[in-house]
Amino acid sequence: MTIRENLEQWEQEYLSPYAALSKQSKGRSRKEPQCDIRPVFQRDRDRIIHSKAFRRLKDKTQVFLTPEGDHYRTRLTHTLEVSQNARTIAKALRLNEDLVEAIALGHDLGHTPFGHAGERALNRVCPYGFEHSNQSVRMVERLEKRGQGLNLTFEVKDGILNHQTSGTPATLEGKIVRLSDKIAYIHHDMDDAIRGGILTEADVPREIGEVIGFTTGERLDHFIHDIVTASYGKNDICMSQPVENAMKNLRRFMFDNVYQNPLAKSEEGKAEMLMETLYDYYMHNIDVLPEEFKRMIDAGEHREVVVCDYVGAMTDRFAIAKYEEIYIPKSWQ
Repeated sequence: MTIRENLEQWEQEYLSPYAALSKQSKGRSRKEPQCDIRPVFQRDRDRIIHSKAFRRLKDKTQVFLTPEGDHYRTRLTHTLEVSQNARTIAKALRLNEDLVEAIALGHDLGHTPFGHAGERALNRVCPYGFEHSNQSVRMVERLEKRGQGLNLTFEVKDGILNHQTSGTPATLEGKIVRLSDKIAYIHHDMDDAIRGGILTEADVPREIGEVIGFTTGERLDHFIHDIVTASYGKNDICMSQPVENAMKNLRRFMFDNVYQNPLAKSEEGKAEMLMETLYDYYMHNIDVLPEEFKRMIDAGEHREVVVCDYVGAMTDRFAIAKYEEIYIPKSWQ
């Protein structure tokens, strides 16, 4: 019996009857030999961590564009916080931690530079639209490894695709990540907003605090405990009604006071203009795209989609450098 087979047997004996078992995965688009050490979801997690798209997350905006300070979140630290929250919940509910971690680490691989500002810009100019959860799946299926993709399992790709509110994941592990994503960004965006002087703890409505706590730490702890308690022994991942209502109210408060705050978002128009300008430039100068992207167009892919692939995969720093290289005279830089 291999180490992998021993681990698969342990899953069958120990995990919840509602867990997604590695041995029962729906598999990969391309069949390949099994690893003798790692079950399939663990292999997927490792592939994501070693991907170029994952490394680029460290230089992509989460909420605040080019903040002054070392402690603001990036897309990478957001991803790690989602993973940590999700694994805590999965372990308590005896669900598959490897699957949860793989989905969490991969859920934002398709995000643009400059956060949702970049996503809005590409969605506006591309006739085929642009949505980061779809792009995350395209990243692991088509763009990584020079067009080979990572060949992930169905369950991981499904969780990545359906991590937003509108999605319906096929596994409980995917549902954990969907909730953990919201919990993470509400928690850390509040923390960053307080650090940036946009909010204080006292600004959070008292009726919300009375349900889920009066500090960012108290609220995060309360959310996780409530999900575990409400979901224990059930074939679902849920919150109690009072906590779910408080989370929705807190999210609405964050949209009103942070996500749509002119002080916090004052630079986003510039970021959108930069992204639209780069898109337009590469649409009219396909010949300067890297060879792997030109080959995709030659193979029949829509040039608008491929230009989005290239521009959307950039880090903030690389996008700014490209804009300067193209449009700013060297003597001005």
